[in-house]
Amino acid sequence: MKKALFIVLIALVFATISTFSMVSAQKKAPEPMSLKIEGGKLPAVSFSHITHTEKTKIECITCHHKDKDPKNPEPCIQCHLIKEVKDNAPIAKEAYHKNCIDCHKESTAKGKAAPTKCNECHKKQQG
Repeated sequence: MKKALFIVLIALVFATISTFSMVSAQKKAPEPMSLKIEGGKLPAVSFSHITHTEKTKIECITCHHKDKDPKNPEPCIQCHLIKEVKDNAPIAKEAYHKNCIDCHKESTAKGKAAPTKCNECHKKQQG
């Protein structure tokens, strides 16, 4: 009886360690993330995954729409390259502006304020 209980206990410990290993193996989104277009005239945009996924409850798949594994999404520039097209995907600037601004306008229309003007996202560096 004691031997069986010991084996069950060992199995539970192993299962727990395996679960934590799998969870920690998932990619962590950079926080905050700086979105900068090379040669762009405006300052980089500070993007928060936490604000978008946890606070506003936007699903990762909304932006990472082509990823095979939504638990390990690729960076946007994997498909939306800075200055060229890959697989008919719009370049990064166009993709960011279309997705971000359209979503922000839609949120604002629903009563949830979101930045929609250039200088509200492209803030000048202080210092």
